[in-house]
Amino acid sequence: MKLLRTILDKLEPHFGKGGKLERVGPLFDAFDTFAYSPGQTTKGAPYVRDALDLKRLMSAVFIAVAPCCLMACYNTGFQANLGIEAMGQDPAGWRAAILSLIGIGFNPNNIIANLLHGALYFVPVYVVTLAVGVAWETVFASVRKHGIHEGLFVTSLLFPLIVPPAIPLWQVAIAISFGVVIGKEAFGGVGMNIMNPALIARVFLYFAYPVEISGDAVWVAVDGYTQATPLGSLANGISDYGYAWWEAFVGLMPGSMGETSALACLIGAGILIVTKVASWRIMVGCVIGMVATALLLNIIGSETNLLFGVNPLWHFVLGGFAFGTVFMATDPITAAHTRQGKWWYGALIGFLTVLVRVINPAFPEGIMLAILFGNVFAPAIDKIFVNQNIKRRRLRDVAG
Repeated sequence: MKLLRTILDKLEPHFGKGGKLERVGPLFDAFDTFAYSPGQTTKGAPYVRDALDLKRLMSAVFIAVAPCCLMACYNTGFQANLGIEAMGQDPAGWRAAILSLIGIGFNPNNIIANLLHGALYFVPVYVVTLAVGVAWETVFASVRKHGIHEGLFVTSLLFPLIVPPAIPLWQVAIAISFGVVIGKEAFGGVGMNIMNPALIARVFLYFAYPVEISGDAVWVAVDGYTQATPLGSLANGISDYGYAWWEAFVGLMPGSMGETSALACLIGAGILIVTKVASWRIMVGCVIGMVATALLLNIIGSETNLLFGVNPLWHFVLGGFAFGTVFMATDPITAAHTRQGKWWYGALIGFLTVLVRVINPAFPEGIMLAILFGNVFAPAIDKIFVNQNIKRRRLRDVAG
């Protein structure tokens, strides 16, 4: 590591002001600060507020989301291998060639086969997302004369987890471009955006390419094989979930690559809460809003819409509710910031998630739109509680 530090110090003048490679200086700075602490750090008051700097914060998120990434690889490969076994035919393509070359088959009972097969879908999506995102960040950082912020690396890891495994890579490139440029940079960059860039990219995909991003043929990475998600089956009037609750909890069902496992999300939630990176109030608020709304709709009932009968335990493990609650709703930039506001912000997301799922069967997954609506209303929610606090202080001052 000392050798790397020496090499970076020698290269730094070429990327600094007046250097031959000044235009790509933000890219060099991003690598430098990713490997080491920034060269310019505050040492005392009034600037130091916490020992956790932005890079360490993002590192905690990386660690927390790691179980979802691992499960994304395993379940993607598991579902694909199950589909291949059901169809009874040998797959084709470069992924099949690689697995055959290293002597790994398509046995769904083989953990290594599932992990490697799934990784051949997850890793390319991640690489394209990261490369395109860094390219756009470098362009805007060069024009605005600032460094590349670490938030991009979290966005680039979260986005592959919320898309189906069979998504074309060119759609990934277009979507993340839209998310970064329109969802973040158009508002002024990191800290200025009002909505989560990864979710903006996902919404863009849904409305720009609805056929390729929805339906029953995109959730299992096998050509010609169709398999609906449990929420999709319920929306189509099929009363059988198709899976046991524990299978849904672990994540052994079709869906977006990293959203299926509530267990992995709970592990990530524990890490984020212990490190104080994410707000437990928002997470609990989401669950309270979801449980209250689901129970109310259970009481109302419906003879034609099976989603009215889905209880809170199933709502928690189906779709992307757990993932959205833990990793998306708690985004420190777009979420509510006041203590009371976090409760109401989370409850609003939980309420809207169930409402969209149940009342609009054509769009059975509601967490994505619910979080974006929550992002829009977060400033207003904070404003209400800030004004209440100001009013209480004035009354206290008058009384005193």
